[in-house]
Amino acid sequence: QDFNHLRALCLSQGLLFEDATFPAHVSSIGPNLLPEDKLRRIQWKRPTELQRNPYLIMDGVSRFDIMQGEIGDCWMLAALGSVTLQKQFLENVLPKDQGFQDDYAGIFHFRFWQYGDWVDVVIDDQLPFLNGRYLSVHPRTSNEFWPSLLEKAYAKLRGSYQNLHGGYLSDALVDLTGGVQVQFSLKDPPPDLEEILKAADKSKCLMACSTSGQLRRNIELRNGIVQGHAYTVTAVAKVRYRNGWKHIIRIWNPWGHGEWKGPWSDDSPQWDHVEPKFREALFRNKADGEFW
Repeated sequence: QDFNHLRALCLSQGLLFEDATFPAHVSSIGPNLLPEDKLRRIQWKRPTELQRNPYLIMDGVSRFDIMQGEIGDCWMLAALGSVTLQKQFLENVLPKDQGFQDDYAGIFHFRFWQYGDWVDVVIDDQLPFLNGRYLSVHPRTSNEFWPSLLEKAYAKLRGSYQNLHGGYLSDALVDLTGGVQVQFSLKDPPPDLEEILKAADKSKCLMACSTSGQLRRNIELRNGIVQGHAYTVTAVAKVRYRNGWKHIIRIWNPWGHGEWKGPWSDDSPQWDHVEPKFREALFRNKADGEFW
């Protein structure tokens, strides 16, 4: 589908785009994502019906714009959170020639890397709702829609929203960058893992991590970590702590809440023993899903 051609056609006819190849219909959700009675209750709404003044992007793009919805696509959202940290990757995925302000015709497009090429995926902006709540990613700011629309385009690429329910972080990172991925098992980590992470951080690699728990997913442990869940690695640091040095890693949860409660967490006493300049630079006590 040619985005520019289709948008021009809609504008000339005064119509909002309806995508026949990924329609506002149960077929785009997939038959097994929800029980049948819930599938029947799904409604599709455009951002212009939800908000008087919707925007694709407000005040730049950030991982904190993303809050996971009902669909188990943390693997894709953790990768997306990582991409928001590197603007040069983001511009490939999220073309700037679109929005709700100029030439709005209910049509958007996003790019994903598939088998050696950037593929342009065109969608209409009808989003699925169940009982008045987003089925998909919901924006932290009520009138910013890039996360929900990008997720819809990825669902279309994969065949349905159901096909986003469970997947591999490594696949999503490649689809969003065209890069090469490397994995390390934390059960048996390489001895120089800290150095690897530091080098990766310095060379602006995208990083993410996941917890095991295939049978019991989304179980929050007492320590605040969720089983069978994916997270974004957002920073790596080395801090003066008491008489030595500590390597610490900052991680973000695509739910937009739910944080680690152990050492170096937001409320932990470790921060009291860190030099004020390090603490000021690194420490943020906020319920935003991000933690050291």
